[in-house]
Amino acid sequence: MEREGVIKFELEHSDDPKVMERHRECAAAIISWRDILVRLSLVGQSAERYGGLGFGNVSARVAPFAGGRGQRAFLITGTQTGGHVCMSSQEVTLVSQTRAREGWVKSQGPVKPSSESTTHAAVYDLSPAIRWVFHVHSPLLWAWSEKHSASFPRSAADASYGSPQMADEIDRLWRETTFPESRIMAMGGHEDGVIAFGRSPMEAAQPVLTALSVANIARCLNTGALCL
Repeated sequence: MEREGVIKFELEHSDDPKVMERHRECAAAIISWRDILVRLSLVGQSAERYGGLGFGNVSARVAPFAGGRGQRAFLITGTQTGGHVCMSSQEVTLVSQTRAREGWVKSQGPVKPSSESTTHAAVYDLSPAIRWVFHVHSPLLWAWSEKHSASFPRSAADASYGSPQMADEIDRLWRETTFPESRIMAMGGHEDGVIAFGRSPMEAAQPVLTALSVANIARCLNTGALCL
């Protein structure tokens, strides 16, 4: 099973640190929410997990919000920034255009975008109302989704991270499962990977925290284990 960290898509990137000056508030919100997820061990980097590679990322749409598919610009944390305890706006970048199913991304900013940029783009392509995407890693949630796929949809195991196949799977889950209502899915081909979305960061966080609570209560009842 593949682990994130390597950019698979064709990237057209312009190194422009000044881009972030136009999006300071959004970048600050991304950094703040990423810090919360790091504290919950849902984003980060550890020698004990995934071969020491960074994991998880956060993104948010920027105006204009009514763009068509592939034109819905968003800010996202940079590639392999998971191990950075304190991030700055110079570790966030703008993805301006995508062709998720062709594996192509255009970006501008101080760093290259996350290797999961096409996955985030595929979620934003679902609806212009989606404004935030969290990609987290949780062994507990990933295992929980295997047993509760009706309420916690799961992508096919052969769809790897950051691939056109993952973009297709996100589209399929939107059409065929409870994903539009649950706002959370597990990435079957990406160890411990979970995607959640919302119109705000609070709304994107809600399905993650709710699922963690439900899964942990069930584990405590079954095993008596009280720690994550």
